[in-house]
Amino acid sequence: MKRTNRFDVVPRPEQDEELLRRLLDASAALWNEINYERNQNYADSDGDVWEISEYRGRYGGVLGAATVQVIERKNREAWRSFFSLKSKGGTPGKPGFWGNREDGRELRTYIRTDSYSIEWGEYSRLEILVGKELKHEYGLGSQERLRLELRGDPNWRDYEKQGRLELHYDEDAGRFRACQSVTLDELQLASPLADETAALDLGANNLVACTTTTGRQYLYEGRDLFERFRSTTEEIARLKSLLEDGRYSSHRIRRLYERRTKRRDHAQNALARDLIERLYREGVSTLYVGDLTGVLDTHWSVKVNEKTHNFWAFRTFIKRLEYTAEEYGLAVELRSEAWTSQTCPSCGSTGDTMRQEDILRCRCGFQGHVDLVASKSFLRQQSEIARPMARPVCLTWDDHRWSESSRSFRPNEEHANSQVASVDSV
Repeated sequence: MKRTNRFDVVPRPEQDEELLRRLLDASAALWNEINYERNQNYADSDGDVWEISEYRGRYGGVLGAATVQVIERKNREAWRSFFSLKSKGGTPGKPGFWGNREDGRELRTYIRTDSYSIEWGEYSRLEILVGKELKHEYGLGSQERLRLELRGDPNWRDYEKQGRLELHYDEDAGRFRACQSVTLDELQLASPLADETAALDLGANNLVACTTTTGRQYLYEGRDLFERFRSTTEEIARLKSLLEDGRYSSHRIRRLYERRTKRRDHAQNALARDLIERLYREGVSTLYVGDLTGVLDTHWSVKVNEKTHNFWAFRTFIKRLEYTAEEYGLAVELRSEAWTSQTCPSCGSTGDTMRQEDILRCRCGFQGHVDLVASKSFLRQQSEIARPMARPVCLTWDDHRWSESSRSFRPNEEHANSQVASVDSV
């Protein structure tokens, strides 16, 4: 079973950081050359994308032959993915370049399984292979590797075998990051603590509303995240309008796209883990998720469409959720959540309800938070709720983690007036 460890890499002293940057920059240059050659072969009717030049002679002295090999292989995988998607009727873009010399390359590399080692402990460290030229230039011995300090607490220290290691420089955070692929024994995965059930409603304004049979409710707010996403999208559109005729992108535009995606993915990855860990402690064994497949084809408005298609990335999030849930032994099942956000939980009416922002109102007098109502109604379709509902926990994102906000007891108070009932009535 494949998993990924993520951690920070801290080069000390300055000479080691300079060496690491040289290594990552040379890797980017190699990727770009290989990718350029494959682009040229692709454009040539007589060309063969898979036939490329020998690069070990030019880059082996800096990167080492093993790293040259793994970057060639990684680029080949990217092109195979491109052709696979194209054969299925898609319109994928060809594998991109890692920046350029003028605007700055993306500092990134891949290290082969047998070309690095990690030791975890009080002073964790990573050792990676570098080419003979760099060793000589920076005074490393012939058998010596570049030694780097590690920070972070990986999810999987005990694994059957390690896979490829990715190293890159995160300009937004000003840190070197690492992703290590590992293979685990299935016996290492956790088992549910009980047999409780939870239902999850995905929304446009609030990313997730979740209700459990233990009587707990969680609400993950998304407005601030989306507004930042939309602001970056508008800046991308503005920069595109300034491009010369015949140009479709620039280094700055590509960087904004990358930054936008990284911010969204970071928040959603953290959300999946925070939610699953909470549900595991609650004893949840099965999580039902509303299937938005049909909803994603419905264009309510430009803004809502942007949320559901671009920002939400529903299918990607579900994969993250399933991936994390598997670690804890939780099952994730997609089910239809039709009418759950329009159904009054008090009288059962769907025609007498009206939604205003986050509030669901019914002519029978019921008023409550629409997403929490939907998740509770959705749960009732799947399981019996035998316990009373506790006050909902509202969580907000601060660019690092999801934490409970001061509005947890009344998550809809920004939109409610004095006549609106507390979400306790949900």
